[in-house]
Amino acid sequence: MRTTRSSLLPLAACCALLSACSGASTPATTPAPALPTYQAGAVPDSFVVRFTTSKGDMDVMLRRQWAPNGVARVYEAVFANYYDGARFFRAIRGFVLQFGIAADPALSAAWRSRRIPDDTVRESNRRGTLVFAAGGPDTRTTQLFFNLRDNARLDALGFAPLGEIIAGWETLDQLFTGYGDGPTGPSQDRIGAEGEAYLAAEFPLLDRIIAARVVRAWGPAAP
Repeated sequence: MRTTRSSLLPLAACCALLSACSGASTPATTPAPALPTYQAGAVPDSFVVRFTTSKGDMDVMLRRQWAPNGVARVYEAVFANYYDGARFFRAIRGFVLQFGIAADPALSAAWRSRRIPDDTVRESNRRGTLVFAAGGPDTRTTQLFFNLRDNARLDALGFAPLGEIIAGWETLDQLFTGYGDGPTGPSQDRIGAEGEAYLAAEFPLLDRIIAARVVRAWGPAAP
């Protein structure tokens, strides 16, 4: 591995219903849980990142106990809006969907040397899991991939899942995988140097992440 109804009441019935309810007290509502704010070194036990893509939303639950170093990096990168605008550039049908080179070359350059230590593999590379891409020991920075099928053979190669899709499976299955890999696919070097301009001109069908945001979190933050 290299470094997604109610039926209508008749008008008279609606008016009657509104009239009957007009004197009723408004039920108390439970306030929505406050979203976490970023604090360097403090990562919740688990949290959901919503990837809003060009094909729809995918909600991904990340768990610190699965891969603490990798989960902390994703948390940091999401709060920095690093993935906004990034394309799924290595999209191999029936295998993986890789992303994580920023749309802005300057942003990619700023994060390229920020390597994190490897995590122990604690979960299998099942379909729908989110995993860091790497080019060797302790080379992980920002590139990630979704498993498009069960890829258990990656477990023995040291690829540690960070989390998994909990909603939006249909989006994962719709993301474009037509260009393939190798000579028919994009050059990672050119993406890093030219960013979105290169992909938009030569691989315009690749889907992209419009925004990635933490939408829910659980548990105490740990240093």
